[in-house]
Amino acid sequence: MMPNSDSHLPVDRTLLLDSEQPDLSRPDKPEEACGVFGVYAPGEDVAKLTYFGLFALQHRGQESAGIASFDVDQVHLHKDMGLVSQVFNEHILQDMPGYLAVGHTRYSTTGSSRVVNAQPAVLETRLGTLALNHNGNLVNTPELREELLRSDVQLVTTTDSEMIAHAIAEEVNSGKGWLEGAISALHRCQGAFSLVIGTPIGIMGIRDPNGIRPLVIGMLPGHTPTAPPRYVLSSETCGLDIIGAEYLRDVEHGELVWITEEGLSSFHWAPQTKRKLCIFEMIYFARPDSVMNEESLYSYRLRLGRQLAIESPADVDLVMGVPDSGIPAAIGFSQESELSYAEGLIKNRYVGRTFIQPTQSMRESGIRMKLNPLKDVLAGKRILIVDDSIVRGTTSRKIVKALRDAGAVEVHMRISSPPVTHPCFYGIDTDSQDQLIGATKSVEEIAEQIGVDSLAYLSWEGMLKATETDTESFCSACFTGDYPIAVPDRVKRSKLMLEKPPAKAPAPAVLKS
Repeated sequence: MMPNSDSHLPVDRTLLLDSEQPDLSRPDKPEEACGVFGVYAPGEDVAKLTYFGLFALQHRGQESAGIASFDVDQVHLHKDMGLVSQVFNEHILQDMPGYLAVGHTRYSTTGSSRVVNAQPAVLETRLGTLALNHNGNLVNTPELREELLRSDVQLVTTTDSEMIAHAIAEEVNSGKGWLEGAISALHRCQGAFSLVIGTPIGIMGIRDPNGIRPLVIGMLPGHTPTAPPRYVLSSETCGLDIIGAEYLRDVEHGELVWITEEGLSSFHWAPQTKRKLCIFEMIYFARPDSVMNEESLYSYRLRLGRQLAIESPADVDLVMGVPDSGIPAAIGFSQESELSYAEGLIKNRYVGRTFIQPTQSMRESGIRMKLNPLKDVLAGKRILIVDDSIVRGTTSRKIVKALRDAGAVEVHMRISSPPVTHPCFYGIDTDSQDQLIGATKSVEEIAEQIGVDSLAYLSWEGMLKATETDTESFCSACFTGDYPIAVPDRVKRSKLMLEKPPAKAPAPAVLKS
């Protein structure tokens, strides 16, 4: 739906038809919730900058993408299902002028994968349009929903993100300003949330009191006494790098940053608690070139591999990683053990997501659409393959079979994290506990199921030791069941099927043939 000169804000170019996507087989990895991005830069092409920021954050969600740009008297909104490069083109971005823009790329955790649930979540208030982008998951969604429905709020999606937007709109419509209204609404939200919110006068960046999901601040070049600073918010520093913005710092846990024509202001809206950044951001989710704890995650993942080699050595000919996320740890394992490193699997990096069902013979061949083994590298060799995690075991089994079919005489596996035994309630799409292979099977049983000669996981202590920082500043509930934010019983019951008692510090889990 294209804008016209008489249209009222927001101008919405979203496709009107909202069909369900086919239900494809789920990947054997934990899936991230989404990526958020925002830029306040009068005089710049803010929609295009946001597009490239989301392009860099594409790994955080591939189901839908959206941008809202704020012009003088209009908000231009476009969102749809698909990858960032599929949802936007040059023509669409040219029709989205403005002085600030916010954007989102989504993987659904709360709310199904439909275009109506795509973000930004846009609402009208007495002070103008609000466009909210959310990474994380609330744990008090049922209570907040009931509260909003009692206030006659009309909810049009099934996402907790829309509920946060309505909570802010309610506070603003009651007479509060943007800042006061947002802070009042945040106290009604419990769980994990990193938010980027566009308003007619500026952008907010917000993290929950535990800082479970990341959010960083950057600045575009060209700041002069006559040109005010132009700020950027992004889930990861890779979103800053792509547009040439300089990383300034992280948004702190329990902090709200308010970016307007007057610059950047900071407000600690919640009492300071212990930071609990999701350790899986470090292990897998975030891009290896993103910076956390003052270093690239590539460096941390190398240390995971080194620690894994110390804890669980192997007598093999070659070390290789599962592309792409297992490669840094595999290199670290190779360096520590002084074993040769080689690429034994080649990834088709252009396959993307396809909604075309493969033929039966293709399904039986397993992973060949995405990963193809190098037979001349693998033939006659004892192989050790490193991956970052095993969630259900389905992909691992297919990889092992492909390596054996290519001629590997032994296949050993090492995992650069502990067994995943508990579901996440803070923005990672994990199964209920009875679907997690680490919760239902011993290491010996997992090794037998996936068909390896030996299997070992990194210890919980080793994973945290490799961070080389305060080991208590991370959430590792998916490995221990020690949830830093209380999860209501009725929410917990939906995923904790086995009532397995948490192990505070799991010992190294190793099986050798």
